[in-house]
Amino acid sequence: MESSRRVSLAITGASGVQYALRLLECLVAQNVQVLVMISKAAQVVTAAETEVKLPGTPEAQESFLTELYGAADGQIRVFGRENWFAPVASGSGAPSSMVICPCSTGTLSAVATGASNNLIERAADVTLKERRKLIMVPREAPYSEIHLEHMLKLTRMGVVVVPASPGFYHKPESVNDMVDFIVARILSQLDLPQDLMPAWGNKLL
Repeated sequence: MESSRRVSLAITGASGVQYALRLLECLVAQNVQVLVMISKAAQVVTAAETEVKLPGTPEAQESFLTELYGAADGQIRVFGRENWFAPVASGSGAPSSMVICPCSTGTLSAVATGASNNLIERAADVTLKERRKLIMVPREAPYSEIHLEHMLKLTRMGVVVVPASPGFYHKPESVNDMVDFIVARILSQLDLPQDLMPAWGNKLL
């Protein structure tokens, strides 16, 4: 799979897996290669919140997602939590951008403290140490002081925190419209074009 862009996408166990699946769909449509990591908790949430039936192994997940989104061969690659030979585990192989969507507060804490206990945490650590773009999409309510302190700490490191808090000024008519609001913000942060949401002032009101 030849692509001018590669993005790491980590899906963790917060509510809101719809954001991640829609983002993956949009990235594939733009010919972006996506290196995917899916936590065990995310698999549980996916089964609870959607009709998507993710297989249990990274290899099967890769085949399933490739077929689901009509991706080219090798465009979606899925890596297990302890695959330390994955490109995302090293600064010499990781993409220039990483998105954690949705981002659980456990993952938020682990990244903020440099835990690196699994591939998702290691990939985020690599992104930080290489001074590359890391976008985190937390979905929790309300936030505790601990959560806010971690977000402040990460923001000071250069992380872009995009809370899964959709706006309503575009007059959403469906859940999908609300999902697209956040996905549009993520795509913009990745410097990728998007037509999910008009820019402010362009026929919004």
